[in-house]
Amino acid sequence: MQLTFFTTSHCELCDLAEALLVNTPLPHPVPVEAVDIASSAELVERYGTRIPVLRREDNGAEMGWPFTRDDLLDFLAPGPSTTSGRLH
Repeated sequence: MQLTFFTTSHCELCDLAEALLVNTPLPHPVPVEAVDIASSAELVERYGTRIPVLRREDNGAEMGWPFTRDDLLDFLAPGPSTTSGRLH
């Protein structure tokens, strides 16, 4: 599994989400690619009001902020994510 973390500079919510991602103990390392949405007008249009957003590259599931440690662990669990209300 690999994650894409949609973010941008000077985003306090993005900083909070990144800290949660870094500090959540995971059973296996998960590669994360950070993508600054400011690099693309299409990304700004898609994620501009939703960032920070995590996307699983294996199944395309997305989870937007706010999310908790438990939400993150559920999102990263094998199989369909059980996180409710925040998936897109």
